[in-house]
This record gives sequence, C-alpha cells and structure tokens, in this order.
Amino acid sequence: MWWIIALVMLLLDFYVYQALKTVTQNSSDKARMLIHISYWVVSGVTLLLMMSFPYIQALQTSKIFRNYIFAIFLGLFFAKLIAAIFFLTDDLRRGSVFMLGKVLPTTGAQFMSEGNTIPRSMFLSWLGLGVGSTLFGTLLYGFSNKYNYQVKRVKLAYQNLPAAFKGMKLIHISDIHSGSFQNKAAVNHGVDMILKENADLILFTGDLVNDRATEMQEYMDVFNRLKAPMGVFSTLGNHDYGDYVAWPTKEEKIQNLEDLKKVHKDLGWRLLMNEHVVLKKGESEIALLGIENWGAKGRFPKYGKMVEAYPGTEKIPFKILMSHDPSHWDAEVKTKYADIDLMLAGHTHGMQFGLENPYFKWSPVQWMYRQWAGLYEDGNQKLYVNRGYGFIGYPGRVGIMPEITVIELI
Repeated sequence: MWWIIALVMLLLDFYVYQALKTVTQNSSDKARMLIHISYWVVSGVTLLLMMSFPYIQALQTSKIFRNYIFAIFLGLFFAKLIAAIFFLTDDLRRGSVFMLGKVLPTTGAQFMSEGNTIPRSMFLSWLGLGVGSTLFGTLLYGFSNKYNYQVKRVKLAYQNLPAAFKGMKLIHISDIHSGSFQNKAAVNHGVDMILKENADLILFTGDLVNDRATEMQEYMDVFNRLKAPMGVFSTLGNHDYGDYVAWPTKEEKIQNLEDLKKVHKDLGWRLLMNEHVVLKKGESEIALLGIENWGAKGRFPKYGKMVEAYPGTEKIPFKILMSHDPSHWDAEVKTKYADIDLMLAGHTHGMQFGLENPYFKWSPVQWMYRQWAGLYEDGNQKLYVNRGYGFIGYPGRVGIMPEITVIELI
C-alpha cells in the first residue's frame, strides 16, 4: 500500500517538475540549479519518510510527526495534485494542437516552435504552481487557528417547549480529540470561554479522544472544570471505541473503552449510553437522550440504539437527542422519531477546511454529509452540527474555526 502511494507521489513529482522547468527556463543557471535541487531534496525527503512510516515506530507515535510533519506532507501532495490539474489542461491543449497539426499541417504549424515541438504554456504553468503554492501556504497558516475558539450563538424557538424552560441556555461542544492537543494553556482558555457563558446545561457529543483513554490524562484538570446547574452530559463518538488501533488483544480494546467511561465519570460528566434522563424545572419536564455512535455513511459503526434510549420519553413534551454523527438525523431520527425536537451532533469538524461567512459556507465535507456545520431544520425538527472543539489529522483550521455553541431555547 505504502509503495503504491510512494509511486503515485513520485510520478506526481516528475509531472510538476516539468512545469517548474518551464517557469525557470529564463532564470540564471545558478538560480535554476538551486530551485531544481531544492525541489528534489524536499520531494526526496517526503518520499523517504512516507516509505519509512510503517517501519519506524517513533514516527507512528510521535505527536509532532503525526500533527505537523505528516500534515505538511499531505499538504504538499494536495498542492501538487491541484497544480497538476492545470498542467493536465495544458497537456490536453498541446495534444489537441498536435493532432490538429497532423490533420491540418499548415494550421498546426502556426503553433509549433523551433524543433517542431509545442511549448508548454507559461501562463498555465505559473497559474498551476501559484494555486498549488497558495493552497500549501494556506494550510501552513491554518496551524495558527487550531485553538482559535469561536462562540456561535443560536436562538431556537419551539411552541411545545414548557414555559419553565423558556430562556434556558445550553452549551454544546463536540470532538475534543485530546490526543491531538499540545498547548494546554490554549485548551484551558477555551474552557474559560465556556464557563464565562454561565450555561444551565453543558452537552458534549462525542470523540473525547483520538483512540486511547490515556490521552485524557494530561487534560483531566482542564475539562473537570466544566460545571453547570443542570449538569454536564456526554455521549461517545466513533473515535472513542478504539476501532482505529491494532490492539494486541480484544480484551485490551474492551478495557480501553471501560477506562474511557471512567474518564467521563471522573470528569463529573454523565455519559449517556443508549439511555435518557428527565430534566425538571418545578413540575415541567424535558427529556435528554444520548446514544452511542450511529453513522449512516461509509463504515462508521452503528453502536447506537434508539430503541433503548427512546422508551419512556413518549409523553414528555420536548426532547433533545445527543448523537455524534449527523447522518443519523436523515437516516433514522426524522423517519422514525418525529417528536425529537432537537438533535445535537458533531463528527464532521467541517473538515477543518472551507469557506464561511454570514451568507455562504462551503467545505469539501459537504460532498459526503448533507448536514455538516451549523443549524438545519425540517418541519418542527432541528439539527445542530458543532464544528468541533479539537482537531485530528490536520493540526489546524482554515476557514472553519473550532466551535463553542451557545443555544438559547425560547
């Protein structure tokens, strides 16, 4: 597998190099040599480390390598891939001119340079390299945004919300991914922002860790600060089960999940495992349901069981569901549980990359998820997808910032 990836990258390197030769052809011999050597040194080191990754344990366990170096490699790959699209356009142009020259020699000859060759387009070569370099630079800049927490304020109106709960403020956070953190002070500042809101209720919708319960050890004294008058409740996300780790034994994987459940308890959070609780204000009640991860996309697991969480809530006038994966909303909640008023999810992170302003939002993740960030409504039902508190894979954020959601029910 890794050899195939390395081969693809090598072929891509050679393809991009052809354009690099075009844009440097008028440079001095010394400058051209320096640029070409630098290009191949970076490409060679990238390939070497990529091929070494499966065999060097230090590379697999190093948080710096996983969070930054590997992300830079991926950034270079995608930058070259995007640039290659422009070069391919140029090659198709050149191929068309060549075929035209075969069919109409006189007309085709007008496009030929000396030596009967069709030159690469300087414009498309520069454009491809420029777009690729801009993408790579943007990804590097995004490293600085990974702790740039943004508070999103949402007011949700419901006719069936009991009067006693009108004006209730809840905090929704998701996807902490503590195994990716490297700046405890910055994470702590985000918790300060949450506490400053003085919410009645705090809800966390899964992915506390990347894989292992031990990833929370350093951050227990950060997240145990989260308190609210009506409690802090949580659910599990797909990463919490340790499914993406090759555990030595099945028992170790099972124990890891048990350890993570204890982490939630030690934080003072009530972990809802396919169950519900009834929240009361005087004689008024609302139901809070929480299920394990249930994903309708790809190979994400379906551990969640609404058939266990829902019974007993039928007569409660207002219901909030915590379910990590937003695809659950279309696949099951809307079709089978029409009286779930509000579902809270996370999971997508907004891909940590996209464009967003008050009038427009876009991310590649929307090609997989219809609901991927913010508020969605269908009839009387609403879904809110949190953009994630933490990060995984790419250690940064471009356009889609880490989120603390403040929801007021009115």
